[in-house]
Amino acid sequence: MTRSIYEQALASQFDKLHPRIQERFGFSSKDQAASIGQGVMERIWFAKWAVLPLALGASRHIMFPQGGSHIPFTIENYAYQDKFGRETITWIRKFQFKRTIRHFDATMIYSEERRQIVDYLGNKQHLAVDLDITAASNGGIRIRSGDQRFYEGILQFTFPPQLTGIAEVMEWYDDELEKFRISVHVSNPMFGSVFHYEGSFEAQLISLNHIPLDAMPLRQEKRE
Repeated sequence: MTRSIYEQALASQFDKLHPRIQERFGFSSKDQAASIGQGVMERIWFAKWAVLPLALGASRHIMFPQGGSHIPFTIENYAYQDKFGRETITWIRKFQFKRTIRHFDATMIYSEERRQIVDYLGNKQHLAVDLDITAASNGGIRIRSGDQRFYEGILQFTFPPQLTGIAEVMEWYDDELEKFRISVHVSNPMFGSVFHYEGSFEAQLISLNHIPLDAMPLRQEKRE
């Protein structure tokens, strides 16, 4: 039986999640389903000193140097097995600013070797990030990034901590609002806050027969 990558990572903690969070994070490729959501980011903020690295990341759908308030966005999570046979979940996020749509994409796998989830940021899977995932006291899911590795052709290396962005992610279900809430904060050990957004959204599981081509990464990386 194929379990979701989050069930594998959380083990017994998965039962502590809110039922709606379990639904959003509990499906796998065998279910032939996707979680499709839309909502509003109440605030998106970035550090002005980080414009250049964020602009470079934006070219590969990794964050972006743009901020604002009340920004509509969509989120698409598809489950499938990649060409290496690994259970995979997509994170396709689109932020609809007045004059442009910004993307923040990722694909996550559960690494048996590392015994944790590995997050490939961007649309070419050249940046692999270890994720520590726990159940929060409010029934939400908490994610904190760890070691980050760069893969491009024969080139591969682990970033020193001073050059990384540490991500703190919290997603939970608000029973009063009847919506999911999300908060993402990225910081650097030396320079402080880099990027932050928070908002709310509605999401539903839908059935599907195939994964849309534009939801797949342009390149799949075997190295974890």
